[in-house]
Order: sequence, then C-alpha cells, then structure tokens
Amino acid sequence: MKISAVVLTKNEEKNIGRCLKSLDFCDEMIIVDDYSTDNTKNQISKIKDQNDKLNIKIFEKHLNNDFAEQRNFGMKKTNNDWVLFIDADEEVTKELTGEIVKLLNSYIVKENAFYLRRRDYFWNQELKFGEVRQIRQMGLIRLIKKNSGIWMGTVHEVFHTAKNVSRLNSFLNHYPHQTLKEFINDINKYSSIRVEELFNKGIKTNIFEIIFFPIGKFINNYFFNLGFFDGPAGFTYAFMMSFHSFLVRAKLYQLTNKK
Repeated sequence: MKISAVVLTKNEEKNIGRCLKSLDFCDEMIIVDDYSTDNTKNQISKIKDQNDKLNIKIFEKHLNNDFAEQRNFGMKKTNNDWVLFIDADEEVTKELTGEIVKLLNSYIVKENAFYLRRRDYFWNQELKFGEVRQIRQMGLIRLIKKNSGIWMGTVHEVFHTAKNVSRLNSFLNHYPHQTLKEFINDINKYSSIRVEELFNKGIKTNIFEIIFFPIGKFINNYFFNLGFFDGPAGFTYAFMMSFHSFLVRAKLYQLTNKK
C-alpha cells in the first residue's frame, strides 16, 4: 500500500530539510505552507531538485488560527490510502520507517489509525519525563487510513475516529523551540489561539485558576511526572509550560472581562 505524508510549515527553514529527508520512503509529500516569509519554500525546492524521485507538492493556505483545518486540508490533497502526519520540526526515525513500511506491506491491516510515540529533544538532550512523558509512552495518532476520521481542535489538535486504533513501537523525534526566545514566541502564539477557541466555546476563568492552575501544573510535571530527572532542561520545560497555562487563563480573563 502506498503512503502520503502531510507536513505543515510556517517559516521552518531550519527544520524542513531534516524532516523531508526522513520522509524519503513516502510515495508523496504534501506540504501545506502558511505563506512562509523565510527560505522554507526555497529549501523545499532545493531538496526536490536534488532528488527528482521525491514527489513533493506545495499548497499555500493561511492557518487562520486553526491547525485542525490545515491538517484536514492536507489530507484532502493526498492521493494514497494511508497518510502520515508530521510537523516540520519532527523527523521519522529509521526504526519507525522500517515499522511503517513492514506494516503497509503486510497482507491485511485491520486498524484505521496508529499512535506514534514521540521523543522530545530540548537543549541538546532527550527529555524523558515531565510534560512529554505521556507522549513518549503513549504517543499521538499520526498514521491514519485516509477518510477514517477528522482532525478537531484549533490548537493541540486531535484526530477523532470511531474505527480501530493501535500503536507502533518506534519513535518520531521532535525538536521544538530550541532557544528561550523561540519558546516564548511559541507559547505566546499558541496560548492566543487556545484562548480564542475557549472564548468561542463560552468558557470562562477566574483569578484562582490564573494563580493556582499553573502552579499545580508545574508541581505535577516537575515532581509527580519526575521532570527533575531531566536536569536544568526539565526545570525550564516545566516552568515554560506552566507559563503557557498562565498566559491562557490570563488572556482569557482579560478577553471575557472587557468593558
């Protein structure tokens, strides 16, 4: 069975080469670009020129603060029965490549979607605990049979399907926000999208949630989920993700109490 890859991009010139190189086993790569202003598209064209066997197609579409819609759009543009969703700051490991190829070359695949485990690398080390612990152990649905479900959620989007779902053993590698500047910019961006989603659902917050939810999240990730085992990087990651929770609730409170 043939497989398509869908990659969302927005100013990913630092990451896109590593990502696309790891997808050379795919029969088709669909790039959904949110009108990048850096050299992302030039990098993609360069990769395509260097290997004319790669079937790469680029579609430009404004994100409009809706990651699920970007993924659903990308899925519609694919031409194969199976679709692998991967972010530009991720790569498919050789072990996962082998597992996917073996799976799709088998006689019968009963499942319609698969969780893929993900390893996060931050400050040049692999994070094994804290915020990323569950994704490392349980994974995210990223490999799907086309039209077996739909992506939902404007940010931190999730694939919803009523069909059979299983899990592969090998990893995606993830290299998010490698500098504090990138991290701060990312959580400011994603918190604003999340606030818009919550506001449209009529959800409100209060001063107690603004203060205590981020504190509780830090304690949970750093202590109960053993984030301290990841050293300074683990502390920083736990702190920044708690700050993200603070921004979501503070921005939501400000938005719902406008006069």
